Amino acid sequence: MERPRIHIGWLYPEYMNLYGDRGNIIVLTQRSRWHGLDPVVTQVRLGETADFAQFDLLMMGGGQDREQSLIADDFMKVKGTSLADAIEDGLAVLAVCGGYQMLGKYFKTHTGEMIRFTGILDLWTEGGRERMIGNCVVESDLFGGTRTIVGFENHSGRTYLGKGLRPLGRVVKGYGNNGADRTEGVVYKNTVGTYLHGSILPKNPHLADWLIQRALDRRYGGEVKIGKLNDDLEMRAHEAIIARFGK
Repeated sequence: MERPRIHIGWLYPEYMNLYGDRGNIIVLTQRSRWHGLDPVVTQVRLGETADFAQFDLLMMGGGQDREQSLIADDFMKVKGTSLADAIEDGLAVLAVCGGYQMLGKYFKTHTGEMIRFTGILDLWTEGGRERMIGNCVVESDLFGGTRTIVGFENHSGRTYLGKGLRPLGRVVKGYGNNGADRTEGVVYKNTVGTYLHGSILPKNPHLADWLIQRALDRRYGGEVKIGKLNDDLEMRAHEAIIARFGK
């Protein structure tokens, strides 16, 4: 019997891949196989046009200010319109750190340099002089009940959400979006933005499966459902992060 296919896109792999973010692609690919799917991964590079509607799931990792500056023009002029349309159509997206920031309107560095983005989502980022670094624990209701999401953050940007957006969760330990309002990340339709590296998906299999299921729902109209895997090892890593805070 032919396995249901899931088409995964990896945006700017040569520039946006800090702190092990490629691990998210590995997790999405392997868990898809374990769920009985046929994953196909396509890298979308600088200068390449892409019809993002063809993808079921898209990952964009983090990058430093320099990398964001290098790809900003390409992101806006070559890829922005297609990506915006696909997100509105329900494309499942995981955008981490710099990738998360680039879905917004702009990043203003602490020196005053303005890096403009597409404004696909109504959010914006302002750089600070001090970095927000460390393990982070977040409580999220994304999964039908409150569950924790853990990861490692290292960013100077302070991100703020506008209308029509909700945070991925509430910060229990760590900094999150801006270190002030106790929010972390963003959720819009099937798009998730987050500051959590580490990479995030190996220690949060429930988030990986949420993305995979949303991708399948869009492609197959709810006819393909994934089951539950044995995530004992993954959750041991998850709980180890929480234990460091004595929670």
